[in-house]
Amino acid sequence: MLLELRAENYIVVDRSTVDFGPGLNLLTGETGAGKSILIDALALLLGEKASAEVVRHGAERAIVACVFETTPGATAILEGNGLDAAGEEIILRREIAGNGKGRVFVNNQPATVSVLRLLAPELALIHAQSDTLGAFDQAQQRILLDRSAGISSDAVAAAFQAWSGLRDKLAALQTDEQDRLRMADLWRFQSREIEQAQLEAGEEETLLAERRVLANAEKLYAAALGAHDVLYESATSAEVALRAGLKQFEELLRYDARWEEAVQQLTAARANVGDLAEQARDFAEKIQASPERLEEIEDRLALLDRLKRKYGASVAEVIAYGEQVREKLEEIENRDQLLAELGAQLAAAAKTFGEVAEKLTEQRKIAGQKLAKRVEIEINQLAMKARFEIAVTAQHQVTAWSAHGWDTIEYRIATNSGEPLKPLDKIASGGEMSRVMLALKVSVEEGANAAAKGKRKTQLPRTLVFDEIDIGIGGSAAEAVGRKLKTLGRVQQVLCITHLPQIAAFADQHYLVAKQEQAGLTRTSIRRLSNEERRQEIARMLSGAQLTETSLRHAEQMLKSSGG
Repeated sequence: MLLELRAENYIVVDRSTVDFGPGLNLLTGETGAGKSILIDALALLLGEKASAEVVRHGAERAIVACVFETTPGATAILEGNGLDAAGEEIILRREIAGNGKGRVFVNNQPATVSVLRLLAPELALIHAQSDTLGAFDQAQQRILLDRSAGISSDAVAAAFQAWSGLRDKLAALQTDEQDRLRMADLWRFQSREIEQAQLEAGEEETLLAERRVLANAEKLYAAALGAHDVLYESATSAEVALRAGLKQFEELLRYDARWEEAVQQLTAARANVGDLAEQARDFAEKIQASPERLEEIEDRLALLDRLKRKYGASVAEVIAYGEQVREKLEEIENRDQLLAELGAQLAAAAKTFGEVAEKLTEQRKIAGQKLAKRVEIEINQLAMKARFEIAVTAQHQVTAWSAHGWDTIEYRIATNSGEPLKPLDKIASGGEMSRVMLALKVSVEEGANAAAKGKRKTQLPRTLVFDEIDIGIGGSAAEAVGRKLKTLGRVQQVLCITHLPQIAAFADQHYLVAKQEQAGLTRTSIRRLSNEERRQEIARMLSGAQLTETSLRHAEQMLKSSGG
């Protein structure tokens, strides 16, 4: 949801900040006041192309910024592009200099316009007269259809992943055959060299420890015997001193029981000293200065070092490399069998994908018929006489397979009697496109709510923007448009520019865009209206600049009947 939009030195906007709320946010104002300027500013923040013409006359640069509630998808996009995504909000800012150069910031971190374009589908979708943003492509049409019926493509995605993994493995085995054959002799040599070394995990550490002992045998022998002598053997040894001390404490214990613990501690200490002395003596007796064994260890360590320089940073990595080489050799030797096995697995995976993709196609065809009927009814309540259909066509060729299935989904419409159905994105009129998108969004959300069966939704609502949605309509049709916007606002945030009081009466938040001339400069401002100001603005939209009691009463009645 869009929380805030700010513009500074942007076209005729000096400095303006708008806080938006949930539901239906409507913008009204005199013709030429600059209502569409705010939509254009939002489009810039969603990746639209910028130019120096947007910089207010006399200013060095224009700044547009906004704050959205973040979504899991937006967070993933930021993290994938090395940007921090901390918190529950995402801040977008764009600066355009007078020379046309600009800078982009996301969460106050330098970013690129391409990142804004990646974020756009996650944050907002703009339907405007000159709509080039958020194109209604195949992906959008598929997403809306699946959402309308609660259709999941998880099973197809899993089947496609399994099939494509086997396909890639088989292709790699086939295309790499010549290279593998050329490398076979080298792999055999490497495998034989590693096997002959008979490597063992952890042996290098053991050998290094043994080498330290052998290289310092005399020092270790002297130190061990010296320790035994000091602890146990000499006339002044620790054991002699402890024995004498123990004798004195035992004498004390004969007359006073408090010394019992001290006697126990000295007894234990004497035993520990005896054990340590014995260990030192045993160690000294086992030390053998063996130049032959030392040389053997040096040779083995040199071999390990040579293998590590060639095949890995450690003995464990050398062993792992040897296993990889053996696997490659086994693939060459058993290539025909492996190709046959992979071929069989690939055929089975393709069959599984076909089965789940076919089920998905049937689900989409049924959902498409239901959604098309709902959309056609909704469209024809918006001052249009149109026919609408959703064509779901299975593309069985392998090149059309994807994690979303194999379907081509096309929304088609005929806006006039006698005309053939044409793809929705080929509609000439921007006003018609906005109204069709409104009807489609309402229908999709109604279907999604029915499919959810009251389950709580976890996905945050995305902001929908409609510009000039009321062109060519009025009266009851305008009221129908207002009700549909209100309905859509219950599940998604909606921003809409309107010139019709019948639509403005349905706003959850009503904003007035006004243009004033101060000191020879034109400035556009925007502010949220109070309840009384709303009544006056709707009255102005009914009667013009001259407010009358009749228009005020009519405006009040419209607000009451619309629930606004």
